[in-house]
Amino acid sequence: MSDPSPQPAFVLVRPQMGENIGGAARAMWNFGLDRMRVVAPRDGWPNSKAVAMASGAGRLLDEARLCATTAEALEDCTYVFATTARARGLTKPVVTPERAMELAQDKIAAGGRVAVLFGPERAGLENDDIARANAIINVPVNPEFASLNLAQCVLLTAYEWRRRTSMAPPETMEMAKTEWASHVEMDKLAQHYEERLDEAGFFFPPTKAEGMKMNLRNLWSRMPLTRADVQMLHGILRQMVRWKDRG
Repeated sequence: MSDPSPQPAFVLVRPQMGENIGGAARAMWNFGLDRMRVVAPRDGWPNSKAVAMASGAGRLLDEARLCATTAEALEDCTYVFATTARARGLTKPVVTPERAMELAQDKIAAGGRVAVLFGPERAGLENDDIARANAIINVPVNPEFASLNLAQCVLLTAYEWRRRTSMAPPETMEMAKTEWASHVEMDKLAQHYEERLDEAGFFFPPTKAEGMKMNLRNLWSRMPLTRADVQMLHGILRQMVRWKDRG
């Protein structure tokens, strides 16, 4: 039976604080990941502090797989990443979180089972844990302050997975109950301003008038205006003319 939601498993190895386990669960669920495995948590399992910190992501903790050893947590995996700031003398490929999740996506699509190891807060993963991994994830942080909180590291990796798989556009425009102005609407706006400015004697001297009008029309064409913007600019000019006439 195929996996209804193919994704990597996130393995927390000997986590020390329940709050960090809960924070990791919350970070995972923020980006649609729900396969958590917990290896020998220091304060036992289940953990009330983890539940409190997880907030709406408590289901991940309820369904988390508790394992006695790292080997047990990885027994069904075909490819493993270890998150660590140092290779510690072990010869392995070192990749960024972005590259790691690109590889994870490819391997999972080919039928593989991928896991990502995250170490305990104080000292990180031990060499015995890292030796079980196929590759190392190294976050390009400030070398003078390289320590990452467990939940932060989980969030960074989960974000890169989501970025690879969600197909979210890099930029969108939120239209606030309006739409882009049409060419005709922009043309009428330009004509309105040109007429009023002409009446006000703006296009002077006459020898430069055509060039000034061309520049003004070019200015309007460069501005991405909505229909609401166009209506407001028409209204501003009308009110200025009314105010002048009252004087």
